[in-house]
Amino acid sequence: MKEKVSLTIERKVLKEVEELVDGLRIRNTSQAVEYLLKKALGEEKTVVILCGGPENKYKINGKYRFVTKLDGFTVIEETVKKLKRYGFKHIYVIARENVLMEIFRILEDGRRYGVKVEYVKETLSKGTMDSLRSLKGRIDTNFLVVFGDVVFDIDLNKLWEAHIKNGGTATLTLESYDKPGEKGVVRLEGNQVVEFVQKPKNFKSHIVFVPIFFVGPEIFEYSGNSLEENVFPQLASEGLLFGYITSGWNKHVHTKKDVEEIKKLLKLKK
Repeated sequence: MKEKVSLTIERKVLKEVEELVDGLRIRNTSQAVEYLLKKALGEEKTVVILCGGPENKYKINGKYRFVTKLDGFTVIEETVKKLKRYGFKHIYVIARENVLMEIFRILEDGRRYGVKVEYVKETLSKGTMDSLRSLKGRIDTNFLVVFGDVVFDIDLNKLWEAHIKNGGTATLTLESYDKPGEKGVVRLEGNQVVEFVQKPKNFKSHIVFVPIFFVGPEIFEYSGNSLEENVFPQLASEGLLFGYITSGWNKHVHTKKDVEEIKKLLKLKK
């Protein structure tokens, strides 16, 4: 259903919008505005679940973290169900062969969960940016990135809205943490991240990075192996990195103790 609205736009911006009209795919200014809005907001919400890196570091009692059981379902299933709840139906999973096979045995093509899952095999990566870069050319709109060994209860709609309003390349989920030296630490001015340092020995802030964030496709043009050590610091220096401080919780799945704590947190939400 279409609805007629009135907009006030700067003449220069309007001229750029009108240049999109080609008489074929985009036939008038209204269609051009609609096209740009869909591109900015994400007509099909896409998410990348990063499970890349050396496989042997991801095991808990012989099982990969991503497929560890959480009372009848696995970590990856909990993530997919949460993403589906927020409208993310196009999911890319990046991992090395054995991890990818284990996840595929559970999710298959995603149909049972109401989503579409595509698998990207990682052969070699020296960091998170290397893993993400394997999708270069396949995503042309804003998208969400979630680390596969994190279970969370965070309002992704608010994070999405913050990213669109910020207009930067990336918007990171942030939280206050009592041991900032263990994580990526940020220094903020308002909602803009003016400095990002990965696991600093000396830190001036207790606001840290939660590995759930939105980025634009221009992220693929940045060099460096690591998002945390190379790309995020560069974006901060360019004024293109922003943050959203969450009141929700998140927990990494690193040990058996983590698994038990997550089970308790999930039961509290029921």
